[in-house]
Amino acid sequence: MSLLIAPLALGAGVAWLEARHRLRPASPLWLMARDWKVSSSADVLRVAGVLEISNPHPRMEVFVPELRVEPTLLGRADLSSLTVTTRIQADHPDEEPRADGYWAAYIVKGLKTTRARVTIEIRGGAALELVDTLWVDVQWMNYGPFGRLSRRQGVPVAVRGPRPLRADQAQWQSGDGCTVLPVKTHLLGPLDDPIEVLRRYAAPLLQPGDVLTIGETPLAVIQGRYQHPSEVEPGMLARLACRVFHPTSSLATACGMQTLIDVVGPTRVIAAWIGGLLMKLVSIPGGFYRLAGDQARLIDDITGTTPPYDQTIVLGPERSASFCAEASEALGVDVAIVDVNDLGRVKVLASSSGCDEPLLQRALKPNPAGNANQRTPLVLVRSGRG
Repeated sequence: MSLLIAPLALGAGVAWLEARHRLRPASPLWLMARDWKVSSSADVLRVAGVLEISNPHPRMEVFVPELRVEPTLLGRADLSSLTVTTRIQADHPDEEPRADGYWAAYIVKGLKTTRARVTIEIRGGAALELVDTLWVDVQWMNYGPFGRLSRRQGVPVAVRGPRPLRADQAQWQSGDGCTVLPVKTHLLGPLDDPIEVLRRYAAPLLQPGDVLTIGETPLAVIQGRYQHPSEVEPGMLARLACRVFHPTSSLATACGMQTLIDVVGPTRVIAAWIGGLLMKLVSIPGGFYRLAGDQARLIDDITGTTPPYDQTIVLGPERSASFCAEASEALGVDVAIVDVNDLGRVKVLASSSGCDEPLLQRALKPNPAGNANQRTPLVLVRSGRG
């Protein structure tokens, strides 16, 4: 009888842990930025777009009592002389908009959607030319059966971007039996289509046999796979498990670890932690990351990527293999998603069929894209020395 008690107790504990994790308070609402456009005149830069709030739950009704936007300007120099004004107008399907712009508390019913129209005007004369990105920080409240939850989501709007390179302007770098070309883009985000980004900035440079790579983090932010740490509520497991990781690891903070738990579940994290410890005892390093899954290695905690995403936690991309196949078909060259760092580590997360991955290992080992704020998420690799 005693032999049955331990497995039953373990099973009950695992079931309780998973149930507690899955039934924790959460709002079903989703916020998406859509149809953002930039226009300019001699002394005014105008950015306008829509924030769409959807409720996929069939029955739950959720209040949105507060919604505000805090814009942040990013650019190449001091922007303090510029003035910014923001206006939010509710665009509910069943209410007339208020002329004064006040956001009145609104109920988003099950399977319904509402919208907010945002207009941001930037004034300041010649200094407007220094602005390249507007970071739209949306702070909104969800109120319902789950309690009162603060939500926060940032969206970058590209104001200006680099002109796509022409083939005669490209400055290729020599590598090990290959040449590489880091390709600049604007600051990427959820308003972008990833294949259109590749087409816009790289298509004029492509030749048959080339391999076009995109970093895993830039693709992830295009897919919207990032969140502000204020949206993460670390539990006891996250606070305990994070303490055993090296301080430079993205899992060494409670929010970073909780992000992984939210993706793979607490049971897998506990199993990976125990399994990783046992593997370490027999001199097998990296056991936790192998057992916890790819996202354990791909999560970037704050400071882990380029501003303004340095204030967010970024997951790894999803649907990587299908993206590479679609992009390769659209562009006519091989495409790969890569994770590269300054230590010479190159990981090919996914690639199109027939891609020369040993070539990528040689070409990307020096990390030609850089790990700072170069904004070169694309690297074009060409076999031979050009």
